[in-house]
Amino acid sequence: MGYVSAVPPPRSDASAESEAPDSRSSRRSVAAALLLGALGATVVLLASGRVWARGTAAIGSDSLPLSADGRAVTGLPAALAIVGLAALVALFAVRGKSRLLVSGLLALSGLGAALSALFGSDGRSVLDAQAVRTTADSAAQVAGLTQTTWPYVTAAGAVLILAAGLLALRFGRGWPSMGGRYERDGGRRPRAAAAVDPDRPEDLWKALDRGEDPTTGPSGDRTR
Repeated sequence: MGYVSAVPPPRSDASAESEAPDSRSSRRSVAAALLLGALGATVVLLASGRVWARGTAAIGSDSLPLSADGRAVTGLPAALAIVGLAALVALFAVRGKSRLLVSGLLALSGLGAALSALFGSDGRSVLDAQAVRTTADSAAQVAGLTQTTWPYVTAAGAVLILAAGLLALRFGRGWPSMGGRYERDGGRRPRAAAAVDPDRPEDLWKALDRGEDPTTGPSGDRTR
């Protein structure tokens, strides 16, 4: 009968070298996704609070300046940036298909924030409403409407969130998870039983409190 060894054969240097680049690539993609997602969400939240549109309302022979920030024009970019941040954190709490779904949510939140910033940045309806309130004239409309660059800055931040989601879709399967202290089957790793000294009464009481039999050793043999 042949000899069977319980010790696994040592890995060759070639296999270790082939795994090292994959590990480095995984770490780089994680860092890039975290940086892009966090930076993009920050840019969107800050830029959506800036003035997006300006105009004037006529009051007699005078004109009153009006302005509207991004959140008054459209609240979607800021809301989707918060969704993207939540998805970015949730990526490391899930695995498998759940991680794929969260990665898709991250990418879609970036895409939606970018589109809403570009196509919902007119601000005319918001400034028209301001003109009506300011002049007390239901037919008043904003004049000299101009847009600032902040909607485009918001869209650029949203593109960063989209890039983080695309990275997660491409490389997220190999990223680490916060559940590393659990086994793959979902159970906790068993703790080794503490050694009990039968000559120390306090050890005996502690073993009884843990529900262990202090008269048996770790291997099940009776202690002296």
